[in-house]
Amino acid sequence: MLKYRLIKMLDIAALGVFEPVVRLAYWDEPEVQAKKIFQFIIIPVLAFIAFLLMWNFIAPIHTTKSGEVPTPPVVLDAYDNILTFHEREYQKLADFQMVGKEREATLAEVGAQLTNLQTAISASDEHLALMKKEQETIMADKLAPLQAQLDAAETETKAAAAERKAELSTLAKSLSTDDKEGKMALLEKVKADGKMKSEERNRLIAIKDQMNVVRGFVHPPAREAQRQNSALMAERQYLLKRQELLGDDNKAIKIEAATAKIDETREAFLAAEGTALISKAKQVIRREDSIGRIKESNYAKPWTFPDQIWRSLACVFVGFGIAIVLAIPTGILCGLSPIFMGAMTPLISLFKPVSPIVWLPIVFIIVGGFIDDPEKSAVHPAFLSSAITVALCSLWPTLVNTALGVASIDKDYMNVAKVLKLGFWSRLFKIVIPAALPLMFAGLRISLGVGWMVLIAAELLSSSEGIGKYVWDMFNNGSSETFAQMFVVVFIVGIVGLALDRIMIILQRSVSFSTSPTGL
Repeated sequence: MLKYRLIKMLDIAALGVFEPVVRLAYWDEPEVQAKKIFQFIIIPVLAFIAFLLMWNFIAPIHTTKSGEVPTPPVVLDAYDNILTFHEREYQKLADFQMVGKEREATLAEVGAQLTNLQTAISASDEHLALMKKEQETIMADKLAPLQAQLDAAETETKAAAAERKAELSTLAKSLSTDDKEGKMALLEKVKADGKMKSEERNRLIAIKDQMNVVRGFVHPPAREAQRQNSALMAERQYLLKRQELLGDDNKAIKIEAATAKIDETREAFLAAEGTALISKAKQVIRREDSIGRIKESNYAKPWTFPDQIWRSLACVFVGFGIAIVLAIPTGILCGLSPIFMGAMTPLISLFKPVSPIVWLPIVFIIVGGFIDDPEKSAVHPAFLSSAITVALCSLWPTLVNTALGVASIDKDYMNVAKVLKLGFWSRLFKIVIPAALPLMFAGLRISLGVGWMVLIAAELLSSSEGIGKYVWDMFNNGSSETFAQMFVVVFIVGIVGLALDRIMIILQRSVSFSTSPTGL
């Protein structure tokens, strides 16, 4: 029956929370299923909505050197900008390689888009100028009373300071050499004068701080007008670049121009005589080399965030694969042999707590010793160093859980193997590994999660083209837009980590007899 198949699939994927939805769709105890849906779906959704509302309310209160902490709508807009940049870079790559009538038609289309866009930019410029004037008017109205307050406070402060100075001067002149009490009184008045000066200075600073806050005020309509104008200018820049890549910078056009020059050079070579033939021959060779380089060239597309996600996934799976190769055999031997376990325990205890920040430079130096020229290497040393660092930090949960799983196998199973006179490999693949699979997969899940967390730090430090480097680049940029993009990374990393964990659960339940709950 389809209902039970769906329920089974949800159970395998550890998505049993949606089981009541399936049962409700088949009207199976609707009141019970509705209650479960409310408890385990609606309440979590409401909790997440409450989190977003709190974030949206609290974020603007705190300001940083990059501006306000981005709110959820700003982060969502940053996500759209990331995808737009990704799509545009791949469109530029396609434009660079486009040929024939398709290129000509696309070039005409881009020209028409630029013409229409220029009209929108002109209207946007006028609207932005109007909004800026409105902002300046509002700012001036808010600054005027504060400026008047500052002027009055400065005048009052100068007058009070002059009065206190004159009073101190008069008192000092009136004191005799042996008037100790008078001098002590003067000392107290000088202290009071210093304290008063500090208070007056703080008062002026407070007013100036209020004025700076007003100067930093951005009228919401002006901010929106600026955002729209910036988006139009960015689109204009994008279309101009497309026009270049479809025009003179197009690969086919460059090859055509280079071919025409080669033909001219060859004709000149054939028409030459005597020693001039040598120089003309060299020109022909240079032209042929040049057209070869053009044919091999490609558009220098920068790394985009989706590309960097795939790069990070490749890196974490390489590191995870290395960890599996090291951890599972070692864990099995530890579980089977108490002597081997005793030998490995000091090493496990010593290396397990080491941070990836410590491992990475060591690995980077060692890998660099094997790769002389990173540009000619099939695998970039930064990528390989990050993967090995992931392996060194993530193999321990799998190793420990595998050893525990093997050591915990029911002795009756091993006794049966002895009775049946099974060899080592038969016992290993028919009894040991199947019986230890639940704990092995528990370790693999933890290892993959640890590897994914470690990877970001490893890429950040090694400058490997992945999510870590993207975060570091955004941090160094320091603008409000890149600040919002860093928040996008938080959610993307979390979603990818959740997906990896679900994949491990599906694999576990596909090859293991364990049906125990998976927790979070």
